[in-house]
Amino acid sequence: MPAKDKMDKTKMVTCTAPVNIAVIKYWGKRNEELILPINSSLSVTLHQDQLKTTTTVAVSRSFQDDRIWLNGKEEDIAHPRLQSCLREIRRLARKRRNDGAAGLDSTGLSHKVHICSVNNFPTAAGLASSAAGFACLVYTLAQVFGVEGELSGIARQGSGSACRSMYGGFVQWIMGNTDDGKDSLAQQVEPETHWPELQILVLVASAERKPVGSTSGMQTSVQTSCLLKHRAESVVPGRMVEMIEAVRKKDFPAFAELTMKDSNQFHATCLDTYPPIFYLNRVSQQVINLVHRYNRHYGETRVAYTFDAGPNAVIFTLRQHVSEFVHVVQHFFPPETNGGDFIKGLPVNHTALSEELKQGIGLEPMPKGVSYIISTKVGPGPCVVEDPSQHLLASDGLPKECV
Repeated sequence: MPAKDKMDKTKMVTCTAPVNIAVIKYWGKRNEELILPINSSLSVTLHQDQLKTTTTVAVSRSFQDDRIWLNGKEEDIAHPRLQSCLREIRRLARKRRNDGAAGLDSTGLSHKVHICSVNNFPTAAGLASSAAGFACLVYTLAQVFGVEGELSGIARQGSGSACRSMYGGFVQWIMGNTDDGKDSLAQQVEPETHWPELQILVLVASAERKPVGSTSGMQTSVQTSCLLKHRAESVVPGRMVEMIEAVRKKDFPAFAELTMKDSNQFHATCLDTYPPIFYLNRVSQQVINLVHRYNRHYGETRVAYTFDAGPNAVIFTLRQHVSEFVHVVQHFFPPETNGGDFIKGLPVNHTALSEELKQGIGLEPMPKGVSYIISTKVGPGPCVVEDPSQHLLASDGLPKECV
């Protein structure tokens, strides 16, 4: 191959990264620029077979500018958080090259990048799309530029919760104490294989963009909520210890109670914000009622809910209860379809509900309240897609659907 052709050759890598759902919530920053949180948090990584971001990064001498396409639309590459991730990966790559890292291909460090990213779930609807997106961006850039080691601190600078999507299983984001954020990192508590019985149901109540974005919502809460300060200083530290213990012991009742209490308190801080922020809607409130009545009917905690900054419920339960609870949801939130498209993801067996259970719950059905359910489980962290046919960019560096 002639030297020029070799230099002009496009280098391309595609990776996927998961969504994570916090069970001990992060809400509020002590440093906006570095995205340093006012409290630690803990999340569960969801399986990429059902919820993931896919990102392709291409590097070529022929590219005139850095460019990015998100879900089929070109976006502004100058976004400060995006630039922060790009800058940091390039800095680490140059450092490795200057340190003489063996086998590092340094030809592309001064070249422009093209980035194409797609989600297989609704964006900005409270399903942690930015977490999966920035985790995938940072992981893919690291593969392209040969950067190794701790990456969660870079992902954090894109989106705080993205640092937790750098790992599978159960992940804590340690808030850290330094001003430079070097100790504010994610750490895996247990891998995805730790608790195979635990399963997750995402109840999509709304796929619309949420009315108040997380970034602006957090800023207002930090400025105006007394409850937020109390939560960060006096409540979360103890809950983190209890939650890690519950996960390690696979103690579902303890895990479930902590998860629901923390979700409730997070949304209480949103109400304590001035003016108040409403992420939950009528459907969300009905799901909360449903969960508590279902648990009360059985006299034990079989299911738990959590809500991020949006109306969609994430339900945790054990494998043996999935089928019945899905059909409970289907009964009390009758869908427009006959069930074919209502349940997505992992297969769910049919279960007939007893009249005693329906009457025991005793709620009025809310038709069309839940659009669909995604059935999933705990999953792994980011990974490289080896099949080149899966690249989102064509050989000229433009998205394939534009070719």
